[in-house]
Formats: sequence, C-alpha cells, structure tokens
Amino acid sequence: RRHRSTSLWIVDENEVLNCFPCQYPFFLIARRQEATNNNTMKFNGLVLLTALTAASAFTAAGPAHNRPTKTAVYSTMEAPVETKTKAPVFDEVCDTTGVTLTRFMNEVAMLNPELKELTTLFGAIDTACKAISNLVKRSQLPSSETLGYQGEVNVQGEDQKKLDVITNDLLKRALRFTGRLGVLASEEEDEPVDLIGEEAQQEIIIEDSGKYVAVFDPLDGSSNVDAGIPTGTIIGIYEHDESCEIDPECVGEECTEQEAQCLANTLQPGTNLVAAAYCLYSSSTLFALTLGNGVYIFTLDESIGEFVLSQPRVQIPESSSIYSFNEANLEMWDKPMRETVEKWRAGTGASGKTFSSRYIGSMVGDVHRTLLYGGVFGYPGDTKNPNGKLRLLYEGAPMSFIMEQAGGLSTTGTERVMEIKPKIVHQRVPIVMGSKNDVQEVMDAYANAE
Repeated sequence: RRHRSTSLWIVDENEVLNCFPCQYPFFLIARRQEATNNNTMKFNGLVLLTALTAASAFTAAGPAHNRPTKTAVYSTMEAPVETKTKAPVFDEVCDTTGVTLTRFMNEVAMLNPELKELTTLFGAIDTACKAISNLVKRSQLPSSETLGYQGEVNVQGEDQKKLDVITNDLLKRALRFTGRLGVLASEEEDEPVDLIGEEAQQEIIIEDSGKYVAVFDPLDGSSNVDAGIPTGTIIGIYEHDESCEIDPECVGEECTEQEAQCLANTLQPGTNLVAAAYCLYSSSTLFALTLGNGVYIFTLDESIGEFVLSQPRVQIPESSSIYSFNEANLEMWDKPMRETVEKWRAGTGASGKTFSSRYIGSMVGDVHRTLLYGGVFGYPGDTKNPNGKLRLLYEGAPMSFIMEQAGGLSTTGTERVMEIKPKIVHQRVPIVMGSKNDVQEVMDAYANAE
C-alpha cells in the first residue's frame, strides 16, 4: 500500500517475494512492526530493497525542470491549454516509466472517479491497437492477403485498401461491447455506425448506457502500407450528450429529428475532447495518449504483450529547423504559407535557421517525429484542395489536442483548429501544427497578409 504522507510504497516484509515482477516505483520499503505497551505500532527496522530485475524499467521521469511539482498529487501542466473539459489529477505513478497502460489508467480512475469508464474504453483500444499492429506486420506475407485494394470507395471518394476495411471492422468490434459508447464515427463509414447490431450499419445508433462518443481513423497512411512505411490509428473521445435520446418505438420519419440531434454528438469542437490518442505502427508499436494533462507515450513490449510507459509528459521543443510538408504543392499554396516556407528554406525566417525537410506522407508518423524532435507538420489548403485533405473530426482535432498538450500549436493559419466546430462528419480543414515559435511565424504571416 502507499504511505499517505510520502511518495513511498509500504509493503509487509513477507509480501516482497510475492510482488515480482513489481509494478510499483522501483524503491520498496519493507517494514517489521511490533506492538508496544500502549498497543501502538513502531518501525523496528527499515530495509531498502531494489527490484533487481525490474529496476531498469522503473525510473523517475526526466530532468527536474521538466517534472511536475514535488507534491505527490498534481493536476495541471505549467501552462494549461484552454479546453472546455476538466484536466484530471495525476500522481507520481503516472510519471514512472515502465508502468503499463492498464496500471496507468487504473491509477487515473482511482484519482479521478469521473473518468472510471475510460479504463474500459481504453482497454478495448489497447487490444485493438495490438491486433492492428500484428496485421500490419504480417501484411507483407503472401498468405496474409491483406495488401491491395478492397474494390470499394469510401465516402471521401478514396479507394479503400483491404487493411482499411479490416482495421475499421476490428476497431468497431473492439469498442462494440464496452457499454461505454453512444456514437461512433469513422473515416471509413458514411455515417456514425451501429455498435449494437449488424443489421443497421449505416444508421445513427444511441446506446442508453453510453457515456462517450468515439471518432477514429482506423489506419492513417494506409496508402503507404504496401511499401512498409509507418502507419497509425488516430482516436478522439468526446463526452456523450445525455439529452440525446431516441424513442425505441419511433419508426421512419418520426425518428429523423431525434437522430439529427444524436448526430450532433459527433459534431463537437476539439475543445470538448476528453481524450485523444494515436497508435504508431513502425519499428516499435507506440501509443501516445492525452487525457488533458500532458502527453504520455507507451511502447509495446511484445515479450509481455503490454504497452509500458516510455516517455511521460512529452514536451515539443519551442523552436526547430525541420518542416514536414508535401512541397510538390508549394506553388498552389496561399501566399503567406508559400513565402514562409521559402524563407525557412533560404534561412531568412524569424529564427535565421536554414530548415530541412522531412516528409513521410503518413500523418501519424510525421506528427510523432515532429512531437519528439520539434518542427512543423502541415497540409495547407491549395488551389486544388482549398480546405486541405485532412479531416477535422478524427484527424485534425485529436492530433491538435495531443500537440497542444505537448506545448505546441495547431492552426489553419487563421484560426485554432481545436475551436472549429465541424458542420459535417467528414469535413476537411487546412492544418499547420508543431513547435510554438515556428507555427506562430505562420500565423503572423497570415495576420500580416490581412
């Protein structure tokens, strides 16, 4: 058990052998107790133990200047990001590398009872990401038969890869029986989908017990999967509007108005997000998560089949010299965007640094690298696609939430992505996100152009 007045864990001496492998912080205190004459307990001896085989997995989180305050429980980052949802309370366990995602979510639920249902939801997402990772890794094998096109076109007019369809169905099935979702919207679906029955896959379905709305892109960058390039899954979680009710006895047009109200559950701005995550399938399988109090990255340890915390409270550098754009479209961009990138290339931008280009063509891969090393990722609008190509609801908003929680910015050039309320499920939006100072330079260029 945890000693309430310290950040140490207290266990009985006889329990130490039973805690292997430990999922506690790597110092354990074993104590002997004996009764005194007045029936109080006292410490007879303290034995400092190091979990020898697990010590390397459990380390304190980062340099002192990047860590939270020294109190055992803390609530918000040094510079809170403006959202309409309450930032959860975390403690030192949440900053201990080596803690599993399951243990992390259980700790969050214990400290924030209102988020208890997220534990079940992310348990399903955890399992789905492991399954998708396995599918992606095996996709190059002739026996897998998962490469190539499905022969169908999604609502955006894009040819669907076989893996798009498989992973979309996999996520739906994983979330279907959690009992925590009311509405689910996916890139591969025309409308929010049925989580209850197979016969109504194109209808808006509301489950009375559902507290959350989930939106996701099941396999971002799937056009690159045949070449073995990193891909990913993007997920956003909103709270379900309790006023959304459908009369089970309504039929036909009687339900239309009620369904329209329920559809509005998915059309929420990013400031309403309760949680956002992405799973990157690359040299390692990585799971980045924010619940509104910093960004935490977990790495899949395949030897134990668990995501373990590898990078707590990630902070993106405020300035960098890397940009990640499809430069083939440069001549079609707006003048402020085009001139800013040209200055970066020439070394005449605000920082005076000459920028280099790094572009994968997979949003999750590009944003992950930008998050760790700094820089700017973007898909601006152009003369061919004035609103860009990235979808606001299940790509732009969740990734913007993660980026802002890591200390970065995300903008269309003229407005904050997180504050845009979608008008339709598959609405597109121009996006520029990354290091604060570099993105601010883009915003200033648009402001000056006006």
